[in-house]
Order: sequence, then C-alpha cells, then structure tokens
Amino acid sequence: MDAPGGAAPASRDAAIEVIQRELTAFARRSRATAARMHPELSLVSFTLLGHLEFQGGCRATDLAAHYTLDKSTISRQVGALERAGLVERRRDPADHRVHVLHLTERGNAVLAQVAGARRVAFHERLAEWSGPDLSRFADYLLRYNENVTGSAGE
Repeated sequence: MDAPGGAAPASRDAAIEVIQRELTAFARRSRATAARMHPELSLVSFTLLGHLEFQGGCRATDLAAHYTLDKSTISRQVGALERAGLVERRRDPADHRVHVLHLTERGNAVLAQVAGARRVAFHERLAEWSGPDLSRFADYLLRYNENVTGSAGE
C-alpha cells in the first residue's frame, strides 16, 4: 500500500526495514538453535555439511565460492569438521592433485540427527500456517535467495 499522495518509497523503505530486522533476528535464532541441537555443530558447520551431502562432495574452494566466504574461513571450518571426524578428504579420481571433501559415516549420522531436529522445529513453528501461506513463503525465500548472490551487504 502506498502512503497518501503516492509516496510509495516511504512504505517500501519501511517494509525493507522490517524485512532486514526480521531476517537478522531469524539468523540469530538459527545460530542459537544450532548450538542447542548439537554442541559440536555451528550453523556454518551444519550448512557446509548439508552442502557436501547435497553435492556428494566438493572441493574447499567450491565451498568458498558458493558461500562467498574467504578461503581461510572455509579452511578453518573444514579443519574443525575433519578434527571432529565429520568430514574427510579424498583424492579426486579425475585429478589426483585435487582433494574432494566428503562426509564421513559419523558426519552423515550427525547431519541426519540435526536435520531431523530442525525439521521438527520448523514443523512446530509453522504448524498454524496454511498450505498456500507456506507455498508463498517458500517461493518468496527462493526468489530472495536467487536475487542476492554476490550482492553487497551480505
């Protein structure tokens, strides 16, 4: 809805402020929830494990590029995951100079446990939402994430 006199920017700016504030609150809650669900697994670690599972393994440089993170950040995260026994490096059969990261058996088990707990939490949180509301929300999140790749301020 536009403000009186057709001043849409004020309404648009207000909506963007609400979105920014609520996404920040969501991110903070997600980090806190991740810590409660599995003390070894930060939200970043969970995200990286999920990506490795989805991709069937990948190089550390691929993780850095996908999440637009510094290689040193990925290196520290991957090192911690390796020390925890959740990830292992394997030589790429196509190029023996390259190491590919894969989930270990323990990594798969921990990821499944945390993913299951997160799914339950989301189902509980969204239990009152209608099917169409859930579909719209999912569509909006997909649309938002498709449009932010490489944007400033992230």
